[in-house]
Amino acid sequence: MTAVELIVAALTAGASAGVTASASTAVQDAYAGLRDAVRRRLAGDQDALAELDQDAQDRPDGPERLTAALEAAGADRDPEILQAARDLLALVRAPHAGPRPTVVLHEAKGVQIGDGNTQTNTFT
Repeated sequence: MTAVELIVAALTAGASAGVTASASTAVQDAYAGLRDAVRRRLAGDQDALAELDQDAQDRPDGPERLTAALEAAGADRDPEILQAARDLLALVRAPHAGPRPTVVLHEAKGVQIGDGNTQTNTFT
């Protein structure tokens, strides 16, 4: 993945995650920080700013125009933007990366641990 692809992936992931009710404050803050940094970099290019503000799903030609604008502005060489993109992707990909609580299951029945599980129990 190139540096500019990393930035576009992070912007897309952050926009997608940021609209959900379950998005953490950390994800929302990281996304806002990345967008602000990219906006500062693209400040003189109104077309690029409009492209940044457009939803990724609504882009008729995909991320190509945004990618080109980011490359032209040198965003792919900006250490602040690259670190913000890496941080955001890490948060989006591993939202529960923090310490997990200790679970005590003494004499428990029909227990599942984890996220997004489905279980059917029949006890006799």
